[in-house]
Amino acid sequence: MAGFFGAISTKPCITDVFYGTDYHSHLGTRRGGIATFDESTGNFRRVIHSISQASFRSKMEDELPKFLGNSGIGIISDTDAQPLLFNSHLGRFALTTVGKIANLEALANEALEHNMHLSEFSSGKVNPTELVGLMIIQKGSLAEGIRYAQEKIKGSLSMLLLTEDGIVCARDLWGRTPVVIGHKDDAYCAASETTSFYNLGYTAERDLGPGEIVRLHADRVEQLAEPLPDHMQICSFLWVYYGFPTSTYEGRNTEDVRNYIGYAMGKEDETQVDCCCGVPDSGIGMAIGYAEGHNVPYRRAISKYTPTWPRSFMPANQSMRDLVAKMKLIQNNSILRDRRVLLCDDSIVRGTQLRDNTHCLLEGGAKEIHMRVACPPLLYGCPFINFSESKSVMELITRRVIAELEGEEAALNEERVRAYAVTDSPEYQRMVDVLAKKFGLQSLRFTKLETLIRAIGLPRNHVCTHCFDGSSAHTLE
Repeated sequence: MAGFFGAISTKPCITDVFYGTDYHSHLGTRRGGIATFDESTGNFRRVIHSISQASFRSKMEDELPKFLGNSGIGIISDTDAQPLLFNSHLGRFALTTVGKIANLEALANEALEHNMHLSEFSSGKVNPTELVGLMIIQKGSLAEGIRYAQEKIKGSLSMLLLTEDGIVCARDLWGRTPVVIGHKDDAYCAASETTSFYNLGYTAERDLGPGEIVRLHADRVEQLAEPLPDHMQICSFLWVYYGFPTSTYEGRNTEDVRNYIGYAMGKEDETQVDCCCGVPDSGIGMAIGYAEGHNVPYRRAISKYTPTWPRSFMPANQSMRDLVAKMKLIQNNSILRDRRVLLCDDSIVRGTQLRDNTHCLLEGGAKEIHMRVACPPLLYGCPFINFSESKSVMELITRRVIAELEGEEAALNEERVRAYAVTDSPEYQRMVDVLAKKFGLQSLRFTKLETLIRAIGLPRNHVCTHCFDGSSAHTLE
C-alpha cells in the first residue's frame, strides 16, 4: 500500500509536509520521499529514502532545512521510488501515485513502441509512477493527461502533482483509495489519511469523489474535473486493516467501524470466556466493542513492543517479516493464566502470525483460546490496490485449506471457491472448522459480510468486497 500528503500555504510548508507524510508511515515500509517547490527561485527539491531499516522520520529529519518554498508533497510507499520529477510541454511537476497498475507491463511495452524511454527501475521492474507521468504528458493539459492515464490503467490510481501553480489532486476512477482535502486559515492540504490533519491544525473539508481532479491553491480549491457519477467502489479493507484508528473515510471513522463489528459479534456470541483481548494494533478497536457487546472484561493479554519495533519497520523478505511480526508482540502470562481468552484480530491472511500467537498464549497458561475476526475469510487476491504482498492466491491460508479438502484444482477454481464464501454454507463451515483445528483454537468465527457493510454504513454497491466474495461493481476486463 502507500499514502501521500501534500500542502500549499502562504508561508513555508515543509513542517506540514514532513509530519503529514510521516503520519502515513503505517501504509508503507520501503520508501519515503518529499518534493517541494520554491516560488522565489523557481526550483524543485526532491529527496527519496529507503525506509526498510529505519523510519521515514529518522531518515528525513536532518534534511528539512534544505526544503524551501510554500508547497510540497510527500509519500510513504511499499513499491516504487517517488516522488519523481518531470519537465514537459505541460510544465515542470513532481508526481506521487497510490494504487496498483495490473497491466503495467503491457502499458510499458506500449510506451516503448511509441519511442518513449523508461529510465526508473524499482527492484528491476518498471517504476509505475514514471510510466504514469509519461502517459500524462501525452495530452494537452494535466487534467486531460490524468484522465487518459486513469482510463488506460487496469487497477486503480490516485495521485498528487506538485506544479509551479499549485498541487493537482486526483482520486482514482472508482474511488478505491481515499483522497481527502483539509483546510486551515493559510493553507490547503490533501492526504490519504485524515489522521495527518489534526495535529497540524487542518480540518477535513471533504473527500474527493471518484475520478475527481482539483488543483489546490493556498486560498482556494479549483475543480478541474467533476466526480464520475455512480463510480464509488471504496475498499472495505480500509476500515478492517490498514486505516489508522483516528482516520475517517467517506464520513465513517475507522475505530467506530471496528467497535461496531466487535459489538455486533459480541452481542450474538454465546461462547463463554473470561476476558477479551485485541491483537495489536488493528484488532484492539474490535476487541473493545466485543467486550462491551459480550459483557466481558477487556484485557491486554498481548502488548506490542514499540520502542525498537515501530509499526513501519517490516523487512521485504517474508521469513523475516514473519519473525518481526512475532517479535513485536509479547504475551502477558499473568493475565492469561487459567483463563478462557477470546482474541480479536483484523484478518487471517497466511496464518503465520495467528499460529505463533496461539502457541505463545497457550504456553503462557491460557486455558482456552477463541478467535473472532473483523472481516469475512480472505479468499481472493486484490487486483485493484496493493494491500497485500501475496503473489498467488495459494498463499492465502483459506485456499490452502480448500486444496486440502478438495485438491488444488478446486482451490484454483473460482466458481468452486465461491461456495466457500457463502457464510454458513457446508463448504464455509468445513473450512472454518479446519482453520480452527490448525491453529489450536477452541472456536473461530469470522464477521459476516452483511455486518461489515452495516458497520461501514455506505450503500452496498459503493463498497468493494472482492477479496471476500470475488465480486465487484467494476472488474479489470
